[in-house]
Amino acid sequence: MSSLYLLIAISLLLGVVCWLLFIWAAKKGQYDDVEGPKYRMLDDDDEK
Repeated sequence: MSSLYLLIAISLLLGVVCWLLFIWAAKKGQYDDVEGPKYRMLDDDDEK
């Protein structure tokens, strides 16, 4: 039964860490422009 408590604690800790990483990434602007990269690859970069 004690191993069950340990696994619950570990899963809650892992969930909180993942949530904090998501909040940090959102504040840093990682999810601001989700449409841009697929159009950026179509731009012609050849300026000769």
